[in-house]
Formats: sequence, structure tokens, C-alpha cells
Amino acid sequence: MDLNYLFYRQQMSLLRARCASSPESRAAHEGLARGYTEQILAYRNHNRRLILAERENA
Repeated sequence: MDLNYLFYRQQMSLLRARCASSPESRAAHEGLARGYTEQILAYRNHNRRLILAERENA
């Protein structure tokens, strides 16, 4: 997974939400941004668990 891609998509979604012409469009883009945020956090948490497991096994 490419974190840079996820961060880019998250920021673009936030920008599109900010410039949205309707409440529905704004909500849709904010939802996408939240989804990208969740993916970023899941990736980070997964990597933290791997690092902690490696330290315990070392």
C-alpha cells in the first residue's frame, strides 16, 4: 500500500469537500476523506504491531 497515494487522495477529497457546490457533494467528499483516513490509520496500526512483535522476538 502506498501511503503517499492515500494522503494525496485524502487531501484532494478534503479540498473537493471545501469547494463543493451542494451539501450532498460536500458530504460525499468528506466521507471519502474519512475512508482514506481510516485506511491510513489501519496501515499505521498494523505496522506498529509488526514492529512491537519484532522487538519482542529480538
